[in-house]
Amino acid sequence: MSKQAPNEARVIPLRPPAARPGTTRPESERPATPAPAPAATPPAPAPREPLWRDLVGDVLRRERLAQERTLKDVADAARISMPYLSEVERGRKEASSEVLAAAAHALGLGLADLLSQAQGELVRLTSRRAPTGSRTRAGSRHDGMCLAA
Repeated sequence: MSKQAPNEARVIPLRPPAARPGTTRPESERPATPAPAPAATPPAPAPREPLWRDLVGDVLRRERLAQERTLKDVADAARISMPYLSEVERGRKEASSEVLAAAAHALGLGLADLLSQAQGELVRLTSRRAPTGSRTRAGSRHDGMCLAA
Protein backbone atom coordinates (compact mmCIF):
# COMPACT_ATOMS: atom_id res chain seq x y z
CA MET A 1 0.00 0.00 0.00
CA SER A 2 1.01 3.63 -0.49
CA LYS A 3 2.58 5.78 2.20
CA GLN A 4 0.55 8.81 1.09
CA ALA A 5 -2.22 10.20 3.18
CA PRO A 6 -5.55 8.91 1.90
CA ASN A 7 -6.95 12.33 0.87
CA GLU A 8 -3.81 13.75 -0.75
CA ALA A 9 -3.16 13.43 -4.46
CA ARG A 10 0.27 12.87 -5.82
CA VAL A 11 1.30 15.86 -8.00
CA ILE A 12 3.54 15.29 -10.99
CA PRO A 13 4.89 18.65 -12.21
CA LEU A 14 4.70 19.23 -15.98
CA ARG A 15 7.19 22.09 -15.92
CA PRO A 16 10.50 22.38 -14.17
CA PRO A 17 10.08 23.77 -10.65
CA ALA A 18 11.42 27.24 -11.54
CA ALA A 19 8.88 27.66 -14.36
CA ARG A 20 5.79 26.92 -12.28
CA PRO A 21 3.41 29.80 -11.64
CA GLY A 22 4.04 31.56 -8.39
CA THR A 23 7.78 30.96 -8.51
CA THR A 24 10.20 33.60 -9.66
CA ARG A 25 13.53 33.43 -11.36
CA PRO A 26 16.24 36.04 -11.18
CA GLU A 27 16.06 38.55 -14.06
CA SER A 28 19.24 37.15 -15.61
CA GLU A 29 17.67 33.68 -15.96
CA ARG A 30 14.38 34.82 -17.47
CA PRO A 31 14.06 34.37 -21.20
CA ALA A 32 13.62 37.53 -23.21
CA THR A 33 10.03 37.80 -24.30
CA PRO A 34 9.33 39.87 -27.35
CA ALA A 35 6.81 42.65 -27.05
CA PRO A 36 3.45 41.62 -28.41
CA ALA A 37 3.02 42.66 -32.02
CA PRO A 38 0.36 45.26 -32.68
CA ALA A 39 -2.81 43.75 -34.03
CA ALA A 40 -2.61 44.35 -37.75
CA THR A 41 -5.70 44.10 -39.85
CA PRO A 42 -5.31 41.46 -42.53
CA PRO A 43 -5.18 42.82 -46.07
CA ALA A 44 -8.48 42.75 -47.88
CA PRO A 45 -8.65 39.95 -50.42
CA ALA A 46 -8.31 41.02 -54.04
CA PRO A 47 -11.63 41.35 -55.82
CA ARG A 48 -12.54 38.19 -57.63
CA GLU A 49 -12.33 38.28 -61.42
CA PRO A 50 -15.76 37.58 -62.92
CA LEU A 51 -16.05 34.19 -64.58
CA TRP A 52 -17.03 34.01 -68.25
CA ARG A 53 -19.76 31.46 -67.55
CA ASP A 54 -21.32 33.83 -64.99
CA LEU A 55 -21.32 36.71 -67.48
CA VAL A 56 -22.83 34.63 -70.29
CA GLY A 57 -25.45 33.20 -67.95
CA ASP A 58 -26.37 36.69 -66.76
CA VAL A 59 -26.83 37.87 -70.36
CA LEU A 60 -29.01 34.86 -71.21
CA ARG A 61 -31.20 35.32 -68.14
CA ARG A 62 -31.47 39.09 -68.59
CA GLU A 63 -32.49 38.67 -72.25
CA ARG A 64 -35.02 35.92 -71.41
CA LEU A 65 -36.61 38.01 -68.67
CA ALA A 66 -36.68 41.10 -70.91
CA GLN A 67 -38.69 39.05 -73.41
CA GLU A 68 -40.93 37.82 -70.57
CA ARG A 69 -40.31 34.21 -71.56
CA THR A 70 -40.16 31.20 -69.27
CA LEU A 71 -37.18 28.98 -68.83
CA LYS A 72 -39.19 26.08 -70.26
CA ASP A 73 -40.14 28.06 -73.36
CA VAL A 74 -36.53 29.01 -74.17
CA ALA A 75 -35.18 25.53 -73.33
CA ASP A 76 -37.77 23.92 -75.63
CA ALA A 77 -36.97 26.35 -78.46
CA ALA A 78 -33.23 25.73 -78.01
CA ARG A 79 -33.77 21.95 -77.74
CA ILE A 80 -31.84 21.73 -74.49
CA SER A 81 -33.12 20.55 -71.12
CA MET A 82 -34.69 23.09 -68.82
CA PRO A 83 -32.49 22.13 -65.81
CA TYR A 84 -29.35 22.47 -67.95
CA LEU A 85 -30.38 25.91 -69.22
CA SER A 86 -31.08 26.93 -65.64
CA GLU A 87 -27.59 25.81 -64.61
CA VAL A 88 -26.07 27.74 -67.54
CA GLU A 89 -27.98 30.89 -66.60
CA ARG A 90 -26.78 30.61 -62.99
CA GLY A 91 -23.16 30.15 -64.10
CA ARG A 92 -22.96 26.61 -62.72
CA LYS A 93 -22.25 24.95 -66.08
CA GLU A 94 -19.64 25.80 -68.69
CA ALA A 95 -21.77 25.40 -71.81
CA SER A 96 -20.34 24.47 -75.20
CA SER A 97 -20.49 26.92 -78.09
CA GLU A 98 -23.26 24.82 -79.65
CA VAL A 99 -25.43 25.08 -76.53
CA LEU A 100 -24.74 28.81 -76.24
CA ALA A 101 -25.60 29.32 -79.91
CA ALA A 102 -28.84 27.35 -79.52
CA ALA A 103 -29.86 29.34 -76.45
CA ALA A 104 -28.95 32.63 -78.15
CA HIS A 105 -30.92 31.72 -81.30
CA ALA A 106 -33.92 30.72 -79.18
CA LEU A 107 -33.81 34.26 -77.78
CA GLY A 108 -33.47 35.83 -81.23
CA LEU A 109 -29.77 36.60 -80.79
CA GLY A 110 -26.75 35.41 -82.68
CA LEU A 111 -23.85 33.83 -80.85
CA ALA A 112 -21.77 36.94 -81.62
CA ASP A 113 -24.47 39.11 -79.99
CA LEU A 114 -24.45 36.97 -76.87
CA LEU A 115 -20.67 37.01 -76.59
CA SER A 116 -20.48 40.72 -77.34
CA GLN A 117 -22.92 41.52 -74.55
CA ALA A 118 -21.00 39.30 -72.14
CA GLN A 119 -17.76 41.00 -73.16
CA GLY A 120 -19.34 44.43 -72.56
CA GLU A 121 -20.40 43.29 -69.11
CA LEU A 122 -16.87 42.04 -68.40
CA VAL A 123 -15.39 45.38 -69.43
CA ARG A 124 -17.93 47.25 -67.32
CA LEU A 125 -17.21 45.14 -64.24
CA THR A 126 -13.43 45.13 -64.54
CA SER A 127 -13.06 48.81 -65.48
CA ARG A 128 -14.60 49.79 -62.14
CA ARG A 129 -11.71 48.28 -60.23
CA ALA A 130 -8.93 48.70 -62.78
CA PRO A 131 -5.80 50.13 -61.12
CA THR A 132 -4.55 53.52 -62.21
CA GLY A 133 -2.03 53.25 -64.98
CA SER A 134 -3.97 50.46 -66.64
CA ARG A 135 -2.44 49.20 -69.88
CA THR A 136 -5.62 49.65 -71.91
CA ARG A 137 -6.03 52.80 -73.96
CA ALA A 138 -8.71 55.19 -72.79
CA GLY A 139 -11.71 55.00 -75.05
CA SER A 140 -10.56 51.80 -76.71
CA ARG A 141 -13.50 50.06 -78.39
CA HIS A 142 -12.34 46.54 -77.53
CA ASP A 143 -10.26 47.17 -74.42
CA GLY A 144 -7.75 44.55 -75.51
CA MET A 145 -10.02 41.54 -75.28
CA CYS A 146 -10.28 38.96 -78.02
CA LEU A 147 -12.99 36.32 -78.09
CA ALA A 148 -13.14 33.24 -80.24
CA ALA A 149 -16.14 30.99 -80.42
